[in-house]
Formats: sequence, C-alpha cells, structure tokens
Amino acid sequence: MPDDRAVLPTSRAPESRGSDSAFAVIFSLSFCHMLNDMMQSMVPAIYPLLKESYALDYAQIGLITLAFQCTASLLQPLVGATTDRRPMPYSLGLGMGFTLCGLVLMSQAASYPVILGAAALIGIGSAVFHPEASRVARLASGGRHGLAQSLFQVGGNSGSAIGPLLAAFIIVPNGQASIVWFSAAAFVAMAILFAIGRWYAEKRRDGARAGVRARAVSDAPPLPRRTVAFAVAVLVALIFSKTFYTASLTSYYTFYLIEKFDVSIQFAQIALFAFLASLALGTLAGGWFGDKVGRIPIIWISILGPLPFTLAMPYAGLEATLALSLVIGLMMSSAFSAILVYAQELMPGRIGMVAGLFFGFSFGLGGLGAAAIGWLADTMSIEQVYALCAYLPLLGVLTILLPRQPGAAGTR
Repeated sequence: MPDDRAVLPTSRAPESRGSDSAFAVIFSLSFCHMLNDMMQSMVPAIYPLLKESYALDYAQIGLITLAFQCTASLLQPLVGATTDRRPMPYSLGLGMGFTLCGLVLMSQAASYPVILGAAALIGIGSAVFHPEASRVARLASGGRHGLAQSLFQVGGNSGSAIGPLLAAFIIVPNGQASIVWFSAAAFVAMAILFAIGRWYAEKRRDGARAGVRARAVSDAPPLPRRTVAFAVAVLVALIFSKTFYTASLTSYYTFYLIEKFDVSIQFAQIALFAFLASLALGTLAGGWFGDKVGRIPIIWISILGPLPFTLAMPYAGLEATLALSLVIGLMMSSAFSAILVYAQELMPGRIGMVAGLFFGFSFGLGGLGAAAIGWLADTMSIEQVYALCAYLPLLGVLTILLPRQPGAAGTR
C-alpha cells in the first residue's frame, strides 16, 4: 500500500494543482459537510422540545451534547492517525452511514437513554467523516491550504446554521418523529462521498504508478519536538477559549433569549440561525485572510478580539444582544482554519491525525463546555453563566507564545 503522505501537496505547491476538478472535489466535500452538520445541528435545536417532552433539566441537556461530542472527540484523533498510516478513501461514505443511523434512532427514541445513544452514534459519524474529509480537501487545495480548509469548514458552519431553522419550521410543529424526514439528506451525502472516495483512490493510484514516494515536507526546517508539543498545547488552550464560549451560545442561546427577553421558541431559533450563519461567514473570511496575511495575525484577531463584545453582551438589550452575538460569531469562527493549518505545518505528514486531534478537541471541549454550562445554569442562572464566560477570550494572549517557523508560509 503506497504511503498517502506521498501525494499530499507541500505548502508551495503550484497554483496549477488547484484544477477545476480538484476544487470541484472541495466544493463537493463542503456540500456534504453542510448536509452532515445540518443533520447534527438539529439535535441542539430541538433541545427545548426534548426538555418539555421528557422533563429534562439543564444538566441532562448538557449530557446529550456530551454524548455526541465525546464520541466524536475521542475517536477523531484515532481515526486520523489510522488513516495517516492506511488511507481509507471510502470511509467518508461509511461515516455518513453512522450519522444516518443516529438520526433515525433519534426520531424514534422514546426514552432519555435512547436519546443519548442516538447522539453518540451521530458523534461516531463525525469522528469518521472529519479527519479524512479534511485530508482530501488539503490534497485538492493546490497549495492554498487555508482557503481549502475554510471552504470545507464553511460548509459545516452553513449546515449548522440551517439546521436550527429547519428545526424551527419543520420539527417543532411536527414533532420528534419528523427528524426521520432528513434521512434523505444522508443518502445524498453518502452517494457523493463514495464518488469522492473513488477520486481519492485514483489520485493515490496515480501517485503510486508515477513512483511518487516523497514525504510531505514543510518549507521550514522542522522545529524541535518540545517546541512543537508546547505550540500544540497553546493551540489547544486557544481552541478551549473559542469552543467553550461558542458552546455557551450554540447550546443555550435559545434558552438565554427566552428567559431574559421572553421571546418565542421560533424567534430564538431564528436568532440562533443568524448567529450560526455568522460563524460560516467568519470561517470563510478567516481561511482566505490566513493565506494572505498569515495564521498568527488571524489567531490574534479571532480569539482576543471578541473580548469587548463578550463583556458587553450580558448587559445589553435584545437588539444589542443580537448584534453583539453576530460580531462575536464572525470574529471567533475565523480562528479554526488558521489554527488547523498552522498545526499541520508544525507536524507535516500527520495531516489526518492533526485534523482529527483539533476537530476532536473542538467537539470534546464543546461537549464538556455544554455539560459544565448546563450544571452552572442549574446552580446559578443562564444570565450569570454568560457573564462568567465573557472572560474566556482573555486566553487569546497566549498567542504570543506560538513559535514562528522561519520561512514557513502562513506562520508569520
């Protein structure tokens, strides 16, 4: 079996590699990411419905998110490391099958433990999908790694924004069983992903026939292991800051608006859609600017930059809260692509493991954040929790500790 790392482009791959067919693959991956995350995001969007139907408290709501995100978090680095050694082109479609099974089970669940099991299955689908899809996006990038990752990621953010809107107008009026209607989206995604798997397998065969067994290299000399390990620890802390705060909005924003401003469920879900749409736009902008101005400046802006807005939001009125949440979403979401590509440049040849690690940390920390915030909301109030979480962007000052690889594209 040829080494998959042989056919990965280096960070100075020629522009010609970003062919129309390759970018068609990236857009197809982005579309499937949209469908995948659309289906997943409907779960937190129906939390008010589940809370009422099963008499759940906030801590139990947080455990649903934890069940989903822990399976995704724990499995993603393992999947990524495995596919670094032995690529599995058709695993993309199989991963979507787990999401399909979890979706169907969620629609038929009649008890809280079954809901937790369905959420865990959906998490397994994410664990299989994200690392290998990120690898294929990088392979098709033609060297524009930040743009490729942001295009891939914006599909997921767009799906996350669409999911609550569909939940508001389809699932809430028609009940939990109507979740199964969206299984058609999973079948469409599976068909596309199996086609992408064939493209990926052909690219690997082409590389093998040409005798390409080069290693993926960085333009800069490799940094010492201790420096890389320290940099990864800093990146994890930055991901924690971003993800923990974002989890407070994606999981509890609807409850916050309902309890503080007495809005309807549908209005709150539309507001959540607007916030998630801002995440999609910010992700796309972050990848593009990261290729232009460097990863580290984008990380500074996106992690520390939202601090004044997060501090103001707990004390704002309804209109100002909606506006501030959009600004926060735009800024915070621009970090992920920059962090991911920066980490991949730190550890060349470990594309799948790095993608799995950071997607996994993002999911896992989001799950822990949702559970912790649920517990705090039961102990204090949801408004006090938002006032406390407002200080999380202060961790952005840790960006100053990130090493700058001499000559490496995008790390200046």
